Amino acid sequence: MTTLSWIRGVNGTLGHLVPEHVAGKMRRAFMTPRTLPPRQWELPLLARAERITLRFGLSALRWGQGPTVLLMHGWEGRPTQFAALIETLVAAGHTVVSLEGPGHGRSPGHQANVVLFARALLEAAAELPPLRAVIGHSMGGASVMLALQWGLRAEAAVSIAAPAQLLGVMRGFARRLGLPARARAAFIRQVERDIGVQIARLDVAGYQLDLPGLVVHASDDDMVPASESQVIHKAWFDSRLLTLEAGGHLRVLADPRLGEAVLELLARTNLRARQSA
Repeated sequence: MTTLSWIRGVNGTLGHLVPEHVAGKMRRAFMTPRTLPPRQWELPLLARAERITLRFGLSALRWGQGPTVLLMHGWEGRPTQFAALIETLVAAGHTVVSLEGPGHGRSPGHQANVVLFARALLEAAAELPPLRAVIGHSMGGASVMLALQWGLRAEAAVSIAAPAQLLGVMRGFARRLGLPARARAAFIRQVERDIGVQIARLDVAGYQLDLPGLVVHASDDDMVPASESQVIHKAWFDSRLLTLEAGGHLRVLADPRLGEAVLELLARTNLRARQSA
C-alpha cells in the first residue's frame, strides 16, 4: 500500500467520525509549504543576486538595472526558478525583483496561501519604483491577479500556469486525499476562516483585469489543467493567450517563447504609453 493510499483510507474513515479534526489536519497540510533547495542550474543566477529585505521582513532577490519587473513564484517555489526569464529581462535592460513568498525562503511565516502572497506583492510594490510589469507562476499567478483587485499597480501583468479559481484547487486537494463530504465542507470553512476571504470570491471570472496581460500555460501541465488558462483569458479582455504544447507545470518557465512573449508585451505597453503621452 502506498503512503497516499494509506492517507486516503485513514481520511475516509476518520472523516466521517471526526470531520472537523481531519479537516484541520488537511488545512495545515494545505497551507504549510516544504522548503526545497535550489537545483544546480539555479545556483549561478543565485550567486549573482542581490538579496534585499523589504518591510515586514519580506525577502527578495534583485538583478539588473532599469524599469522594475516584480516576480512571484508558486507553491514551494523559489525566485531562481524564473532563471531563464530573469536572464532575458535583465539583458533587455530591466531590474528584476523576485520575491520569496511568505513561508518560503527567508521571508517570515510558516504558512502560505494566495491571500498572503497577494498581500506580499502589495507590500513589495509600496517600496519599489513603479512596476513595469508583475509576473506570477502557479499560485503566484493567482496572487498577482488577486493583488490587482486590491490595488496593485503595474503597466502589465503575466499569469503563468495559474489556476482560475481557488475552490477548484481545494476540491482537487480534498479529493486526492480522500476526504468525505462533511470533512471537505469543514476543510473549506476552516481555510476561509484562516485567510479571511470567502473562497468563492477568489475566482478570476469576477475580477476586473483592466491592464494589458499575458496568459501562459503548457498543454501537458499535470498540476493545473491548461483549461484554466482559457478561463483566465476569457475574463481578461486585454490579454494574449500563449499555449505551449509541452513544458509541464515547471519547465514552462524555461521555454524561450515565454521570455519572447513577455518582451513583446512590454514593448506593446511601452508603445501604448508613448502614443497616449
